[in-house]
Amino acid sequence: MAASAKRKLANLSVDEFLTSALDSEGDGDSAEDINGIEQETKTINKKKTLKRKNEEKKEKHVQGKASEHKDQLSRLREKDPEFYKFLEDNDQTLLNFNDSDSSDEESGVHELPAHLEEMSEDEEEVDEEEKKPQKKRKLEQIIVTMAMVDKWKTEAKVDLRPRLFHEIAQAFKAAVATTRGDEGDDPSKFKVADSSVFNALVSFCIRDLFVHLEKKLQLKTPKGSKMVNPSSSALWKRIRLDIKMYINSVIQLLTCLTEATVGAAVLQHVNNTVHYYLCFPKHARNLLKQCILLWSTGEETVRVLAFLVLNKICRHRQDSYLNAVLKKMYISYVKNSKFTSPNALPMINFMQRTLSEMYCLNVQASYQHIFIYIRQLAIHLRSALTLKKKMAYQSVYNWQYIHCLYLWCRVLSTIHPNEILEPLIYPLVQVITGCIGLVPTVRYFPLRLHCIRALTLLSESTGVFIPVLPFILEIFQQVNFNKKPGRISVKPINFAVILKLSNINLQEKVFREGLIEQVYDHILEYLNSQAHFIGFPEVVLPCVLQLKSYLKECKVSNYSKPMRQLLEKIQENAAYITSRRQKCAFGVSDGVAVGKWEEQIKAEGTPLTKYYNQWKKLREKEIQLEISGKERMEDLNLPEIKRKKQVKKEEDKREFKDLFESDSESEEGNGGLSLKGKSKSTNSEESPDSELSSEEEEGEYEVEDESSGLEGESQDEEEEEEKGEETAVGKKPKKGAQHLSQADLKELAKGEEDIVQDLEFSDDE
Repeated sequence: MAASAKRKLANLSVDEFLTSALDSEGDGDSAEDINGIEQETKTINKKKTLKRKNEEKKEKHVQGKASEHKDQLSRLREKDPEFYKFLEDNDQTLLNFNDSDSSDEESGVHELPAHLEEMSEDEEEVDEEEKKPQKKRKLEQIIVTMAMVDKWKTEAKVDLRPRLFHEIAQAFKAAVATTRGDEGDDPSKFKVADSSVFNALVSFCIRDLFVHLEKKLQLKTPKGSKMVNPSSSALWKRIRLDIKMYINSVIQLLTCLTEATVGAAVLQHVNNTVHYYLCFPKHARNLLKQCILLWSTGEETVRVLAFLVLNKICRHRQDSYLNAVLKKMYISYVKNSKFTSPNALPMINFMQRTLSEMYCLNVQASYQHIFIYIRQLAIHLRSALTLKKKMAYQSVYNWQYIHCLYLWCRVLSTIHPNEILEPLIYPLVQVITGCIGLVPTVRYFPLRLHCIRALTLLSESTGVFIPVLPFILEIFQQVNFNKKPGRISVKPINFAVILKLSNINLQEKVFREGLIEQVYDHILEYLNSQAHFIGFPEVVLPCVLQLKSYLKECKVSNYSKPMRQLLEKIQENAAYITSRRQKCAFGVSDGVAVGKWEEQIKAEGTPLTKYYNQWKKLREKEIQLEISGKERMEDLNLPEIKRKKQVKKEEDKREFKDLFESDSESEEGNGGLSLKGKSKSTNSEESPDSELSSEEEEGEYEVEDESSGLEGESQDEEEEEEKGEETAVGKKPKKGAQHLSQADLKELAKGEEDIVQDLEFSDDE
């Protein structure tokens, strides 16, 4: 029954359902169905009424537009009958406007088709062929000639119109595109195909174009700032896009150039036109990135000009660019200081000095950077001290870490005196001293000397007392200078470009010579910074005692002579300070009076400072001679000593090989003695790669006279040669050579006596 009721209700229309009387005694299911159908019919009726209302509104809107248009035409006929008559003659469709005329969108709703048609491959090819000629038309470019460049030059001198500047900027863009080989998404309407045209156009734009442009803009410097603002000109809006295009081309040109002279000329042009770049923040950031790259990797002049651009931009836009530039410059400095050589060291020093100047621009912003990076160095050192592994040590004992320590010492020295950065001196000193004590072995003495030089710079510039002398004097306790070296090497060790010594270096003579020289230099440099202090005699007392004990133990004059001279200068300066401070009337607690006294002594000069100034001039000359002489010595082929071969002796050996085997051994021994006797006279002539035994080197490092040693050696040689002759004569011939007589053997034995006489003659000489 329920199913039949549902079917009947479904077949009923709305009017039949409303007019028919339903049985109220039906079951619950049929009642629920009836209620659902009633709700459905109500929603359907509401939708139909809403649709009718919307359609009526659209029709009224369309009819309203048509009636308004008719009213306008009638008013036009009354106001301007001549124009209305013109419309009647030429455009009847406009006047014969009906209410039924409407667009497709207003007349009805657009219906989607049941099936979408797809384009065939043939039709696609036809469309592509139709599009190709359009692209070719767009790519048709005007070739720039020398006549066009000359014409632009003359016109720009007279009047640089915005249209003329636009053409020149387009041509410059085309010239830069030839260096990249890619014109990009927006190609220029010009094309540069000749190298002479390229050079003429680029040189004109770099040298003269912006000179004429500034005259045209009539720029004036605003009050309170030195930087000109081009956007204040009345013509700025008309040429803004062309200047933006030109600036973008200049930045692209910087990325493509490889020759240093051209890059320097372009950077000089950029430095003169920095105020235009500041009007475009995006291009200014791109310029800064490229300048940082050139500052860290370019040629010397290019580096200097790139730094000038960076400094100029950051001085006038500190809030926008300074923090980002400092961070990127420090990262590029660390990347490019990974390897150190005599050629790379001047560039690293240049980056240190210029980066120090950048940190001087804003001390408050610099404090955050310096604090973070010193803390980073301290974390690396702490991990190395706790882990005590090879990889942890290598994270500290490398060139990047050492150059970073030296950079922050230079930065704090440059900015001093400054209350903001002064608290950072103590943690930096602690990091450097911890780095020295991490692996305190002889092999890492070069690294120790680098750290000592950084501490000396920091102490001298800031006036803070840093106990550097104990780290220098420890070298005397760890190295035995009386020990005879195991090797001789003519090439000296350059301590400025090494951090670690090899086991072979530790055995060489040049190691001890270079180490004494370095100790002498560092003690003198540090005490020169302390020479005017009132407590100098007390500061140098441990150093004086240590030097005296060293001079008592050291027996090599080459090592003791410079230290004795240094000790005399230290004692002379201490006596001078003692005599001067005895005349003082103030006490030690009076800091102001002590400071004035020290300034007066520093201005007058002390014996040690006067000696240091003379020594420094001589030392700089020596370094310059070494640098200039290295290039010549590398290409110089030193002559080799060729000894004469004893032809007769070799022929005798071949002829009587079976008879005199034992005699040949004795002769070889004599030959070795002869070489030993000549080794001392030929040491200076042999090549640098020659290695001598420790016995041959003993004569050069003993303090005693060398004549007694030479006489002893000659006597030993004579005795050994006489024994060799007796054994050669006493040998019996073998069975295979019995036909020789004793007389022949004696004649052969006499030949050896001639060789012995030659050796005696050379020793007497």
